[in-house]
Amino acid sequence: MDTVVVGLVGVILLLGLIALNIPIAFAMALVGFTGFSVLTSVTVGFNMVAKEIFNTFSSYNLSVIIMFTWMGFLAYYSGIGTSLYILAYRLIGHWPGGLAVATQVACGIFGAICGSNTATAATMGAIALPEMKKYKYDASLSTASIAAGGVLGVLIPPSVIFIVYGIATEQSIGRLFMAGIIPGILLMFLYIAAVILVTLRKPELGPAGPKASWKERIEATRGGLLEVIVVFAISMGGLFAGWFTPTESGAVGSAGVLAVALIEKRLTRESFKKSLLDTTRITAMIMLLIAGAMMFGRFMAICRIPFAVATWAGALALPPFVVLLIIVFIYLILGCFIDALALVLLTVPIFYPVVVGTLGYDPIWFGVIVVLVVAMGVITPPVGMNVYVIKGVAPDVPLETIFKGIWPFLGAVIICILILMAFPQLATFLPDLLIN
Repeated sequence: MDTVVVGLVGVILLLGLIALNIPIAFAMALVGFTGFSVLTSVTVGFNMVAKEIFNTFSSYNLSVIIMFTWMGFLAYYSGIGTSLYILAYRLIGHWPGGLAVATQVACGIFGAICGSNTATAATMGAIALPEMKKYKYDASLSTASIAAGGVLGVLIPPSVIFIVYGIATEQSIGRLFMAGIIPGILLMFLYIAAVILVTLRKPELGPAGPKASWKERIEATRGGLLEVIVVFAISMGGLFAGWFTPTESGAVGSAGVLAVALIEKRLTRESFKKSLLDTTRITAMIMLLIAGAMMFGRFMAICRIPFAVATWAGALALPPFVVLLIIVFIYLILGCFIDALALVLLTVPIFYPVVVGTLGYDPIWFGVIVVLVVAMGVITPPVGMNVYVIKGVAPDVPLETIFKGIWPFLGAVIICILILMAFPQLATFLPDLLIN
C-alpha cells in the first residue's frame, strides 16, 4: 500500500478517535505506533514508542514548561490577579464599559506572569464578574470579555504554547516570547476598542463605575504588586538579554514570585501545596501530549505526508498568501473541535514544512500566527475551553449567552491576524532588534 495512503488513513483514524472522546495524547500515540508498525514492523514500532517516551520525559529543554507553569500557579494562588484587577479598575473603571476594559488590561498583565489562557480566565472571572454584576453589566458582555481576555495569557510571554511550538520546530523560545509582545499588546487594544464600540452603541450594556482618587490608585500598587512586576521584568529581561536560558528564566521568575508571596504573606501552606499539585498535573498532561505528538510525527514523517502536502501546496497556481489563508482557515475549523495545545502538536509537523520551507515565511512570525489562530478555538463553540471555564465561575449564565457576546472579540482576533499578515514586522521587529 502507498505510504501516503497509509498516512491519510491514520489521520482519519486519529480524528475518529478524537470524536470518540479518546484523550488526544493517547489517540496520537496509538495511531503513531500502529501506523509506524504497519510501515516498518511491530518491534521497530515498540522501540520508537520507548525512545520517544524516554526522550520526552528526560528532556532538559522541556523543564522550561515546569518552571513557567509553576510561576503561573504561584501568581494564581497568591492572589496577584486580584491586585492587578484592582489597579486596572481604579485607573479606568470610570469609563463607559470601564470594568470590561479594566479586565482586558488586567488579563494582559496577569497573562504576562501566568502564561495560561484558562488560569487567566478563571482568575479574572472570579474577581471581575462580581464587580460587573454589582454595576449591572450585561451578562453576555461581562462573561465574554473575560473569556476572550484569557487569550492574552497565551500570546503575551511567557506562553506555554510558544514553548511547545518552539520545541516542536526547534526555534528559539526567547525569540518567540519577544515576537508575542507587540501582537499581544495590539490584541489587548483591539479588545478594548471592541468593548468601547459595543458600549458606545448600547451604553446600558456597560455602565461606568465610580472614579477612584489618586490616593486609591497609588494604594492599589502596594502589597507586592510592583515587586512581582519587577521580578517578571528581571526574568524576561534576563532571557532576552541572554543572561538566562529559558529554563533558568522560569526558575528565576518562580523563585521571585514565591519570595514576594511569602514576604507579603499571600501564600498559605495549602495554596502552596495546590500550586505544586496543579503544576505537576498540567506538566504531566503536556508531556504526554508532546510524547504522543512525537510518535504521531514520526509516523507522518515516514509516510511522507508533510512532503506530499508541501508538494501539493507548491504545485498550486496560487500566491503564497492565498495558500497561507487556506492553512489558517483549516486551523480555524480544527480549533473549534480540538484543544489549542493539542492542535499545535498535531498540525505543526504537517503545516510547518509547507509554510516555512515551501512558502518561505518566517518561522517565528508563523509561530505567532499559529498561537493566535489556535487561541481562537478557546472562545469558539463547541469546544471553547475559556467559555466553559467562565461557565464554571458563573453557573447562572447560560452557555449561549456567553458565546453570544464572543463575536466582537472574535472579530478583534481576526483583525489582529490580518494585520500581522499584512505587517509581519510587528512580530519579527523585537526579536531581530534585540538579538541581532
